[in-house]
Amino acid sequence: MDQPGNDVGCAAGGGGVSDIAIRVEGLSKRYCIGGKQERYRTLRDTVADTVLAPFRRLRSALRHSAVVSGNGDQTIWALHGVSFEVKQGAVLGLIGHNGAGKSTLLKILSRITEPTAGHAEIHGRLGSLLEVGTGFHGELTGRENIYLNGAILGMRRTEIETKFDEIVAFAGVDKFIDTPVKFYSTGMYLRLAFAVAAHLDPDILLVDEVLAVGDLAFQRNVWRRWARLRTRAEPCCSSLTI
Repeated sequence: MDQPGNDVGCAAGGGGVSDIAIRVEGLSKRYCIGGKQERYRTLRDTVADTVLAPFRRLRSALRHSAVVSGNGDQTIWALHGVSFEVKQGAVLGLIGHNGAGKSTLLKILSRITEPTAGHAEIHGRLGSLLEVGTGFHGELTGRENIYLNGAILGMRRTEIETKFDEIVAFAGVDKFIDTPVKFYSTGMYLRLAFAVAAHLDPDILLVDEVLAVGDLAFQRNVWRRWARLRTRAEPCCSSLTI
């Protein structure tokens, strides 16, 4: 497999070509199979790594020849050389078998993970719903999680307060809004998570296949919300869905 280019990054901004919402050029993501996963590090871990780095480099050099010979079997390309553009107001669906890299692509566009190679540009306010309850805390109530998740998505407190009743009504959890979300069903969890993300009024909305678990009535509400986003007075919302 050819080695991708070295222009790595995922940028966001309002400049550039005015009618383009998303531009992806040569995007690639490589994972190591069975490799040691990186964990969150404390300051103590960083200092310790700095002190031990010379010894690790020496050990790595001694094992280099053995590692190189097995590299081809230890990596997998989730994405390789992906390029496309999504114009403002367009809706693009990603179709593929499990493991095709669809969710990986959305995570890169959401700046959750970095690409191995290539470049992605986001022009506009981004909202994403990639996993059920992302950004939710089980011990907090539905009300508290609306404020928490809204803040994570970039909504101001005044904006959340203005849209609070509409979010609760959309999710249909008004009777349980002061109940910890750990007691919610998967459907209630999903509805509330999507309601917050959709009321961000994003310019670009990324949605993973999590909506498949919603019932028919909720899916109709979702499509009505999407239609409203696409017909608003400002530049209409672009969406990328799985």
